[in-house]
Amino acid sequence: MKGKSKSPNVAIVGRPNVGKSALFNRLAGRKIAIVHDQPGITRDRISAPCARGDRPFLLWDTGGILGAGESDLLTDVRHGVDQAIRESDVLLFVVDAKHGLSPLDQELARLLRKAAKPVVLVVNKIDTEKHDPLSADFESLGFKHILSISAEHNRGMAELLRQIEDLLPRPSGESTPDDSHLKAPIALAMIGRPNVGKSSLVNAIMQSKSAIVSELPGTTRDAVDTSYERAGENFVLIDTAGIRKRGSHSSSVEVFSVMRAERSIRRADLCVLIVDVIGSVTSQDKKIAGLVQAARKAAIIVVNKFDLVKPKRGAAKAIDEIIDTTRERFFFVQYAPVLVVSALTGEHVQKLFRLIKQVQRSAQARVSTGILNRLLRTAFEENPPPMRKGKRLKLFYAAQAHGSEDRQLSPPEFVLFVNDPSLLAPTYERYLETRIRKAQPYTGLPVILTLRPRSER
Repeated sequence: MKGKSKSPNVAIVGRPNVGKSALFNRLAGRKIAIVHDQPGITRDRISAPCARGDRPFLLWDTGGILGAGESDLLTDVRHGVDQAIRESDVLLFVVDAKHGLSPLDQELARLLRKAAKPVVLVVNKIDTEKHDPLSADFESLGFKHILSISAEHNRGMAELLRQIEDLLPRPSGESTPDDSHLKAPIALAMIGRPNVGKSSLVNAIMQSKSAIVSELPGTTRDAVDTSYERAGENFVLIDTAGIRKRGSHSSSVEVFSVMRAERSIRRADLCVLIVDVIGSVTSQDKKIAGLVQAARKAAIIVVNKFDLVKPKRGAAKAIDEIIDTTRERFFFVQYAPVLVVSALTGEHVQKLFRLIKQVQRSAQARVSTGILNRLLRTAFEENPPPMRKGKRLKLFYAAQAHGSEDRQLSPPEFVLFVNDPSLLAPTYERYLETRIRKAQPYTGLPVILTLRPRSER
């Protein structure tokens, strides 16, 4: 099924503020979900692989379930939890030992029993042995598997992992295939200002409602990881919180969200910068592109909401004009191809993966040492470097470095042995990059020039 992982699925469910996100981060082995004492911080379903035990699985964190009187947004949260229940093999029902048993816990327990799925009742916030008696309140819920843990203090995690592994469905066949040789999924970070359609684009790709879409800016507060498989290739779609200007954060939670979005850029293999076709490219759009450029990441620019401006005739010409205008405004990331889409209608969304394939092919391309040295020497002869400090940059030799084995879509790096690296002016660096791209375009990838000093002898 499109978008469904082959790994077993384990979902964390529970009412707000019981420690689901803290448990998620502990099992995932890294801080992905936002942990905060304000109820309802996690609104989306977030996924991450868990490989701490002997049997890896895909872990899901869900929005906190609230009772009657919930808003439309919280209805979507409930929908996300229901979807996680349907698609999961094991459910971790988290309750708060210090708060005690609540009517919402009892309501949720009835819902989970109807799911007919293995359930582990996880009594959280049992930080020390003196808190152990607090778990007795929850035995009345009638679940067979009950464990006391402290997600914050890493207490009981080993036993919880063993319990999960015992309940996971057994793999078909006598032996489990060794997946260690398989490539890691390509991480795609969906970045942009609030309300440009990042979650809508993820949903259009997945052809489902996996992320919550709302007209309210800031709906996505976490960096939401969603596994996606397409034509035998695995991806992780990182739906980030909208990046706002530093002065416009309304709460500490939004500050953390922006920090997560910036960190998502760093951990992504490719950044999909989404901008709104309505209105011009803003200074904030350019700042976000600057973050991608500074991180030296592969990039694609997606102009969303084409359905709002699509003419009845001449759509192709309109798209060409939008692309040309966007390229002019993002002149400093000229390497990033531009795609015009409508996430709402799905128009041209699947073309995104054609562009990703082009970027993948570019990442494998190399310029031979002979061709590289000839084209660079010609570039130096036709346009000599400017004088700096009474000296001129001299090139002795150049070679393309090997890409990083542990990083997908590594940008091409060229090592230039010169008399003095400090003599390279930024304008001349861009000139050399342009000459290299004439030999190999490197679509979607920045070109990195690394200068090393070497004596003329």
